Amino acid sequence: MSRQPTLKQLRYLISLAEHGHFGHAARACHVSQSTLSAGILELEDVLGAPLVERNNRRVILTLLGEEVVQRGKNVMLSVEDIVACCRAAAEPFNGAMRIGVIPTIAPFILPGLLKRLRDEHPDFRLFIREDLSENLTEALSRGELDVLLLALPYPVQGVDEFPLFEDEFLLACPKGHPLVSLKRLTTEDLKGADLLLLEDGHCLREHALEACKLRDSDVSVPYQATSLNTIVQMVANGIGVTLLPKMALDANVLLGTEVQVSRFSETGITRTVGLMWRRNTPRQMEFRQLGAFIREAQRQVA
Repeated sequence: MSRQPTLKQLRYLISLAEHGHFGHAARACHVSQSTLSAGILELEDVLGAPLVERNNRRVILTLLGEEVVQRGKNVMLSVEDIVACCRAAAEPFNGAMRIGVIPTIAPFILPGLLKRLRDEHPDFRLFIREDLSENLTEALSRGELDVLLLALPYPVQGVDEFPLFEDEFLLACPKGHPLVSLKRLTTEDLKGADLLLLEDGHCLREHALEACKLRDSDVSVPYQATSLNTIVQMVANGIGVTLLPKMALDANVLLGTEVQVSRFSETGITRTVGLMWRRNTPRQMEFRQLGAFIREAQRQVA
């Protein structure tokens, strides 16, 4: 039987590709530089082909080396999934999970959710990364995250989506704004309004406009913010109106302001909040259990 690469050898090569330096890669793997270098030489010997071009200035992977790195990442990801699957089968919420959450959900759901998880599953470790949807989905595909909590749909391949609940959009206006006095508020009333939105890259912007059947050209956007808290302060100072998700209102995002909120007369002015994970992951059952946990926690808040 022919010799085969070891997981350790593949991990050394992947680390070298990521850091571009033997010393930095060795430190990331918690081994000496000589150990890492020897492991990669052994890998080249096993495969019978050079994977790395070495000189005094920099490290360059050969074309074959780049291919081995990419396939090696898939191998390492599969091994991690096997380990996680066995842990989850032994007892749900008893290991570790890396979750990515978008900024327009994280501050409004996580505080209560984390407290309840600690109370009911003290051995469960949840590692959280807050970032934009684009960055999170890329991290998910690279295996850096296990599951995402975000607004759906989001266009990405090779994943499964698990809707949890609908999060209603409400209109927030400065005190005494003309839109507040309308007895029957419709999305048509927003056309031409000074609508404050998050900057490009935040999916809340697209989902809010889509829910209200609006295009950018339908509204005047005097200011683009990076957070809902900033937008609330702009509304409070009379610069415009905005669309706020109900979960933010439930978390008292308007506390200390005189901003007034109105509900639309139409139905379906919502965004869908859900989970996303890599298709074919063996942890689907565990992620669905997490989804049920989040759904129940939100039901108690509503």
